Amino acid sequence: MADQTTNSAQVAEADKGYWQANVRIILVSLVIWALVSFGFGILLRPMLSGISVGGTDLGFWFAQQGSILVFLGLIFFYAWRMNKLDAEYGVDEE
Repeated sequence: MADQTTNSAQVAEADKGYWQANVRIILVSLVIWALVSFGFGILLRPMLSGISVGGTDLGFWFAQQGSILVFLGLIFFYAWRMNKLDAEYGVDEE
């Protein structure tokens, strides 16, 4: 009975570590996404207007295309990192 309690405690600790790592990845991704889409596209647009990218200023580029590309990059990063995390904690689907 004591062995089963110890095993349950280890599983609970592993689950807690897994979810802490998962939430950390999500929070970092959300901060990056907010910084790029809201920060660079809206708040910092006047400061970025002097830098030209593809014939337009960098602030406009971030508002129209850059935030979308960063969002797509974050999706692929999240999928890659979660597959790695799943394998680390033994909950992968393979």
